[in-house]
Amino acid sequence: MPTTATPHILTDPGYLFWAPLATALPVNTVAGSKFTDAWPGAWISLGATEDGSEFSYETKVEAITVAEFFDPIRYSTTERAGSFAFNLADYTLANFKRAMNGGTLTVVSGTGATQLNKYTPPAPGSEVRAMLGWESLDSTTRIVVYQALQGGAVKASFKKAPALAVIPCEFQFEVPTSGTPYEIYTAGTDRA
Repeated sequence: MPTTATPHILTDPGYLFWAPLATALPVNTVAGSKFTDAWPGAWISLGATEDGSEFSYETKVEAITVAEFFDPIRYSTTERAGSFAFNLADYTLANFKRAMNGGTLTVVSGTGATQLNKYTPPAPGSEVRAMLGWESLDSTTRIVVYQALQGGAVKASFKKAPALAVIPCEFQFEVPTSGTPYEIYTAGTDRA
């Protein structure tokens, strides 16, 4: 009877990061089959999520047919699209601003416990693209999205506990100057 090797599974929500376009990437130093370096300072942690995150990348293909054959003679890629979706549990105006692709966050008055803050959404056409990063809790896998725009509905439900208000995000991938929308890095031979 054949045997099946134990799978190399990922079972955790990981950590999410946000950065301005063209931000330096982590060095990706690996020791002991784990990433040992930190993400550079410009990468901001987005904090906890309601249920983790979902990376999605879809390739659409269409059949090329000719009259002499019933079956397609070839398939050709016609479209690709990717996204990263998550519900941010860290309900702050800074995260709300990231989910709205920019805008203005200002301190109206006061400091500390008396501080009054105000968020104003961006004017249409002045939205800011961003980079996204993700790292598994076991520090063996990293994903970098080079250019994305949040395109999902930002809608909050304010309900009785244990429900919590979240900031829903669905960042859509765009083609950056490099031409590569995302890259995945792994540490050690087990994840290769």
